[in-house]
Amino acid sequence: MEKSWTLPEKIERLKTEIKNTQAIVIGAGAGLSTAAGLTYSGERFEKYFCDFAEQYGINNIYAGGFFPFPSEEIKWAWWARHIYFNRYVDPPKSVYKDLLSLVENQDYFVLTTNVDHQFQRAGFDKSRLFYTQGDYGLFQSTNPSDENTYDNEEWVMTAMEAQGFVKDSKGFFQIPVEGKISMRLPSELIPKCPDDGSPVVMNLRSDDTFVEDAGWHRAAIAYNQYIKAHENKHVLYWELGVGANTPGIIKFPFWEMTAANKNAVYACVNYGEAFCPESISERSICIDGDIAELLQRL
Repeated sequence: MEKSWTLPEKIERLKTEIKNTQAIVIGAGAGLSTAAGLTYSGERFEKYFCDFAEQYGINNIYAGGFFPFPSEEIKWAWWARHIYFNRYVDPPKSVYKDLLSLVENQDYFVLTTNVDHQFQRAGFDKSRLFYTQGDYGLFQSTNPSDENTYDNEEWVMTAMEAQGFVKDSKGFFQIPVEGKISMRLPSELIPKCPDDGSPVVMNLRSDDTFVEDAGWHRAAIAYNQYIKAHENKHVLYWELGVGANTPGIIKFPFWEMTAANKNAVYACVNYGEAFCPESISERSICIDGDIAELLQRL
């Protein structure tokens, strides 16, 4: 078990590590975006997906991504909203910008399973980011020989307009005053691969068809080089909002790298899931709580 510390003591320890460490490796999971207000249920879902909820009984954004819609026109109307409200808007809370303010003058690298592009939107250096699981902003072809990905921003904006959404004074799509929006796109707006006209799917890792494009490989190399260059230095492995769905990507490697490097410190901030192995407990800071509040206190 981790040594017993009060919350204020843990926060001070983490402040000290952030300030004095030689490198910070941030491991970010879904809990970070949830803390930023990018929730998949509740008010956001009820506001922007209420028609899909009523028609199909879908009760959250995540579930809608797997729903067997009756037509391509309806499926892609859903996905246009799914992408837009999780990729092309700023989150309700300043969590990502608060995190950047803590590390922007430090030597850092980010490894994340999040696919919502919020690190870039907040201003993190793109060359210091590795998105392992894909990006809501990218399509990939169903043609298995095509190893490219395709930016979908222009299509998303057109598809949002086609459903009846209108831009507000800040340039973000909202439901019109009269409340009339469509759950169906015109057939000609069903997205296709620009190279060969084949169908497309989201560039999200769900099986072995996921395309690891050139950008993905550049980021993977950069991350691995960063880890190698700092493996024996004073490193803070800082895990934020990482659950148990894919522990082999962030959590387990962070534990292993901390154990292997006597100069390393492991920090975990998560609501209800802040823990570490006994073997590294003396060099760990585990904080069970709300990430947004913790970053404000830091």
